[in-house]
Amino acid sequence: METTAELEKLAFEFFKVFARAEYSLKASGFNCGDGNAKADWSTFSKQVENLIQTPNNQELQEAIDFVMSQPPKKQIIVNGKIEWSDCTPSDSVMAENLLVYIRRVRNNLFHGGKFNGHWFEPERSEKLISKSLIILKACINHNEDTKKAYES
Repeated sequence: METTAELEKLAFEFFKVFARAEYSLKASGFNCGDGNAKADWSTFSKQVENLIQTPNNQELQEAIDFVMSQPPKKQIIVNGKIEWSDCTPSDSVMAENLLVYIRRVRNNLFHGGKFNGHWFEPERSEKLISKSLIILKACINHNEDTKKAYES
C-alpha cells in the first residue's frame, strides 16, 4: 500500500496530467466549438478506440482491464446523504466508457469523494489513479495532434 505522502504525490501527478490532457484536447480540435472552452471527450474517444480495443503493450492492457473490471464509483445524493453508485456508462464505444471512468477518477479526487482529510480505500485509490494515468497518457500520445499540444 502507498503511504499517504506517496498517494498524495500520485494524485498531484494525475491532476497535472489530466489538466494538460484536457488542454491538449481543446487545443487540437477536440472541443465543443465556440463559446466555453470545453474538451470533447466523446469525439476523442472514437479516435482512440482502436488503441483501447487492441492495446500496444501489456501495461496498457492491464490498466484497461483493471479500470473496466473495477471501475470508479460515482458519488450521488440519496435522501440528502452522499452514497456511491455503480453507475455504468452504456456507450457502444469502449473507449468512451473508459474515458468516462477516467474523468470519474478525476471528479472523485477533485470533489473530495476519495480524500476528505484522509484517504478512503487507499489501496484501491492508488490502483485507480495509477492505472488511469497509464491509460490517459497512452490515449494522448496515440493522436499526433493531442500529443503535440500536450508537449507544447
